[in-house]
Amino acid sequence: MVILGIDPGTAVTGYGVVRTVNNAMSWMDAGVIVTDTSMPLCRRLLLIYDGIREKIAEYNPQRVSVEEAFYGKNVHTTLVLGHARGVAMLAAAQHGCEVSEYSPREIKKSVTGNGNATKEQVEYMVKMLLRSPVEKMRQDAYDALAVAVCDFYNMGRAALINKK
Repeated sequence: MVILGIDPGTAVTGYGVVRTVNNAMSWMDAGVIVTDTSMPLCRRLLLIYDGIREKIAEYNPQRVSVEEAFYGKNVHTTLVLGHARGVAMLAAAQHGCEVSEYSPREIKKSVTGNGNATKEQVEYMVKMLLRSPVEKMRQDAYDALAVAVCDFYNMGRAALINKK
C-alpha cells in the first residue's frame, strides 16, 4: 500500500510518500509545493491542488493523510490553512483515496512517542524509521512524512481492534 502524507500550508505544502508492505514502511518520495505569497489566494490554492494531483497520479496512493489545522491565536491563519487542507482533501477524494486526518499532537506521539516533541525530534525519528536517502529536506517534507507514518501506525491499530 502507498500512503501520501500532507502537511498543508498556503505558502509551503509538504508531501511525503511511503510504501507499506506487511509491517514495514519504506521511503518513496518527499518534498514541498511552494507558492508565491504575493499571488492571490485562489491561484496559490490551484498550485497546491495541481501539485498534489501530480503526486497522486505519480504514486497512485490508496490512502492520503492530512495534518489537521492547529488552532492558534490567529483565527485568520487557521481559516486560510483550512483552504489548503480542503484542496488537498478534494484532490485525494477525486482520485478515490481513503482520507484520514491527524492532529499535530497525534502525529508527534505516533512518530516519537511524545506528543510534545520538537520538530527536530520528529525529523530525527522520520529519518531513522524510513532510512531516508535524502540528507536534508525542508521541515515541511519531514512533517508530511510523519503524517504518513502516523497513518501507517493508526491503520495497524485499527486492524488489530477490528480483529477482536
